Amino acid sequence: MLNLDCMSGLNLFEKTLVFLSFNCFSLVVLSQGVAFNNTGDFSDTSAMLDVNSTNLGVLIPRMTITQRDAILNPAHSLLIFNITTNCFEAYNQDNSEWFAFGCLENPSEFPNSFVHCGAITKIVAVTNPETGKTWMDRNLGASQAATSSTDTSSYGDLYQWGRFADGHQCRTSPTTTILSSTDSPGHGNFIIGMSSPYDWRSPQNVNLWQGVNGINNPCPTGYRIPTVAEWEDERASWSSNNAAGAFASPLKLPMTGYRGRNNGTLYLVEYLGDYWSSAVDGTGSSYLIFGSSTANTSNATNRAQGLTVRCIKD
Repeated sequence: MLNLDCMSGLNLFEKTLVFLSFNCFSLVVLSQGVAFNNTGDFSDTSAMLDVNSTNLGVLIPRMTITQRDAILNPAHSLLIFNITTNCFEAYNQDNSEWFAFGCLENPSEFPNSFVHCGAITKIVAVTNPETGKTWMDRNLGASQAATSSTDTSSYGDLYQWGRFADGHQCRTSPTTTILSSTDSPGHGNFIIGMSSPYDWRSPQNVNLWQGVNGINNPCPTGYRIPTVAEWEDERASWSSNNAAGAFASPLKLPMTGYRGRNNGTLYLVEYLGDYWSSAVDGTGSSYLIFGSSTANTSNATNRAQGLTVRCIKD
């Protein structure tokens, strides 16, 4: 055991440990691992590193999203604490994404069964003074409110109409061609709709996303999916009827793209904004769509498509 109560007899590496610790600890080096503590205990035989203290903790590197994304070739399971999202994050090399856990923001606002694709979405309210309506200031799944129409951190997740946040909404979730016969498929796969009516559910159910108590409402407590009329009111308040007006509005809506119902591929990211409403229209559902030159809510699309969700306060 190397006792660090004094500096005499220590090599440069040991002196560096003393300097970094700022306190008197014991460093125990054994063949099976290292123990760093203030108790003099030996390392646990199952651990490569054993940090033991009754009055201090381990401080994980803290950084912003920008600083995190500047890490070159992050290792699989690399661990940080994201001070932008207030979440611990570990890197997953399999899909080149950071996985969030242990988030410190609004954990009680989403049900325990809610699958978060990244950080838990912060619930920050924003009110449009022209419509008087209060919304979340960011899309579900977004790590921040948009700073531009093409701010990738503000895009959020892509939901199939009427589905809960079971993981299918993650932009890289796997796909399946097996339709669901229930309102809860029991998995997080994006369900491909290959034939009419191009829905993820068979038979269809039109009563899934209406109101705060609606079946499968993915919005946090007190919020719900907007009606098509509420989207129309917002659109009418924009300075221009296009993507520029959508971003200039209090909601700062980015161009998120969508996920195709026939293959799960991402389409027109940074070129179109596609946002679900709670309204049904025939075998499809109504949505807000906008691009560089126009915007409207007059069309419906297949419910197996993956579109953005922005929640409105009830």
